Amino acid sequence: MDELIRLEHGSGGELSRRLVEEVIHPYVRCPASADLPDAARLDLAGPIALTTDSYVVDPLFFPGSDIGRLAVFGTCNDLAVSGARARALTLALVLEEGLPISVLRRVLASVKTAAAEAGVEVVTGDTKVIGRDTDGRRDRGVPTRDPGLYLNTAGVGEIVFEHLGPSLVRPGDRLIVSGPLGAHGVAVLGARENLSVAAGIRSDCALLWPLAERLFGLGPAVRFLRDATRGGLAAVSNELCRGMRFGITLRERDVPADPDVAVALDLLGLDALEVANEGVLVAVVAADAAEAAVALLRSHPTGCRAAIAGEITADGPGRVVLETRIGGRRLVDFPRGLLLPRIC
Repeated sequence: MDELIRLEHGSGGELSRRLVEEVIHPYVRCPASADLPDAARLDLAGPIALTTDSYVVDPLFFPGSDIGRLAVFGTCNDLAVSGARARALTLALVLEEGLPISVLRRVLASVKTAAAEAGVEVVTGDTKVIGRDTDGRRDRGVPTRDPGLYLNTAGVGEIVFEHLGPSLVRPGDRLIVSGPLGAHGVAVLGARENLSVAAGIRSDCALLWPLAERLFGLGPAVRFLRDATRGGLAAVSNELCRGMRFGITLRERDVPADPDVAVALDLLGLDALEVANEGVLVAVVAADAAEAAVALLRSHPTGCRAAIAGEITADGPGRVVLETRIGGRRLVDFPRGLLLPRIC
């Protein structure tokens, strides 16, 4: 029978030591953490970027990715769109009592592989164990579920490109989307609810640094970068122009789309612009550099479907408008409600 996480694993005693030294550390060991210090010492030159994130995706494993890969790539992506190359990550684990240690090992193996792909080291971390109120859930009529785990990360990166931000965006600039929308949200929802309509759809979880690095070669023509995670392209676009002296026009026919994902979204009643992605880059670049930017993105597999999906306009400051395929126009607002809980 598989060994399970017990509350004693979080007590700071012998079981805690064994969990860290025998289960966790072998997957993330590096020179900075060799002696398991309370803090890692890093040798970084110049300005740095720092980000943090938490991952509570349900289920832990889904087509195309899992919570471990998601945590590493998601943190590195936040640095990449901020103009920084990831150099070091922290990893905090919150484990529920009863979690099979084999599941923990599987997640850690994914973290190790993803970190190697990203060229980044996990230099320090923490582990906590929490109990499960299964009896209380049953008494309240709430369905029980398998014990889970949650991850928190912090990422440190060296800034290599400083010319980014909404204040640099100008009317006439073009908005570029690096790939089809919605695959991550559909893959997670399909795995959670066992939806036949999502069969064969895989999360787009991917490292965005190679795409960002290509664009940095265009210099100041690159105005703004963001990864379209929770809230999708709708949230990114509204965050970009809200309170600014410009608006955004998106063209539905030009927004990259995957036919299978589009069918699934239609049947589920979801808007592709609002669904989460984990491998889609949104960029705003000067008009005269837009075609070059698309070509650079398409030179990498992750960006092979990149397209100019809209432009920055002087009309309608603070508003995002979608030109539909049938020639209509509609406002695109911030996503509202709880469409896809726990997708990252």
